[in-house]
Amino acid sequence: MSENGETQVAAPVNNGVLPADVLANAGTIKLFNKWDYSDVEVKDISLVDYIQLRHPVYLAHTAGRYSVKRFRKAQCPIVERLVNSLMMNGRNNGKKLLAVRIVKHAFDIIHLLTDSNPIQVLVDAIVNCGVREDSTRIGSSGTVRRQAVDVSPLRRVNTAISLLTIGAREASFRNIKTISECLAEELINASKGSSNSSAIKACDERERVARSNR
Repeated sequence: MSENGETQVAAPVNNGVLPADVLANAGTIKLFNKWDYSDVEVKDISLVDYIQLRHPVYLAHTAGRYSVKRFRKAQCPIVERLVNSLMMNGRNNGKKLLAVRIVKHAFDIIHLLTDSNPIQVLVDAIVNCGVREDSTRIGSSGTVRRQAVDVSPLRRVNTAISLLTIGAREASFRNIKTISECLAEELINASKGSSNSSAIKACDERERVARSNR
């Protein structure tokens, strides 16, 4: 205590040496400060340009204006696209911080169950769930028939993310399991190509209908 009665706090001793783990991770950007982007690979060459991993971010909340121009959403980080897709069904609109927290917890669960990088699991799930062939309606107001068509890479990514989040949302509805647990389970099953995943089932069903309409 000083002469005038004020409490003095000793300055922290800093010898200029940072902890080894801090020095090792210096300069690398990791999602949620945990998951590394550098070792993630997209196994489908056609989707490399549409699964955004080249510009890593700490948080899946960049506040970018990706819907202003056509095709600009391909530049949105892939984890943020998953977060945006979770904010659906009216009562969830706009709750992005809640969606970010759900994805963060789901990634922790994925790492505990598979001991692998959750970003890689997400990318593999999107590659497996993208519909390669779909059917469209051909004809005017009179006779309408369905015609099988090939699906563009961007639409494959869009439908895969949509099917994954819809499957997780429906699985957690009126269920004791949390949405994070359901999302983690859905991503793990989809990344393995398992038929336990509702997204894989929906993808196979669409391709089966398209094959019958060739």
